[in-house]
Amino acid sequence: MSKKGFLLVLMQPPANMEEEFNAWYDSEHLPERLAVPGVETAIRYSSIAGVPDYLAIYDLKDKAVLETEAYLRVAGDRSSPWTKRVTGRTNVYRSVGDQVYPGDALTPVASRVTIVRFRGLPASAQAGVVKVMRTAFEGRPSTVGVRVFAYPVGGKVDYIGFVSSGVPDDAPVDPRIFSEFYGAIDLFNTYVPRPR
Repeated sequence: MSKKGFLLVLMQPPANMEEEFNAWYDSEHLPERLAVPGVETAIRYSSIAGVPDYLAIYDLKDKAVLETEAYLRVAGDRSSPWTKRVTGRTNVYRSVGDQVYPGDALTPVASRVTIVRFRGLPASAQAGVVKVMRTAFEGRPSTVGVRVFAYPVGGKVDYIGFVSSGVPDDAPVDPRIFSEFYGAIDLFNTYVPRPR
């Protein structure tokens, strides 16, 4: 089975730029990315509480999509002046890699998504991260999908658990499930889809 790629971006624009940030994202950035062959979905979310305020997830045919000429025409130094203006003033965490669990799922329609980020782990932690994400979330009636992404950075891996829920779910998660990874979790946040 070939693994789908992903691009996941967490963003915190300055308060005085939030209206422009959302206008740019909805009218220029998202349509630009969806026009690139191999970008299969692009969905934006807003935080329920906590920061970063914004999340975007892009499902990719594979991560090599971000190396194609079609993508490079609208990225990096070739980005539009508006993109450079907005991203130059926004705090951004950008992660790219493979969907390691289940490997080939697309982002489903969901009323909530929960992100659990495990920073700076060895690649050997992958099976353990997948196990704790499945244990914590797959048995919940609200869960419509659990995925785990791997973003290699600096010789380590940031693993990102991405849980899609069909209805709001405020049931607590048993913290003992994550005990092996307490020191690596630096983000545990819930987001709602942004209207288009």
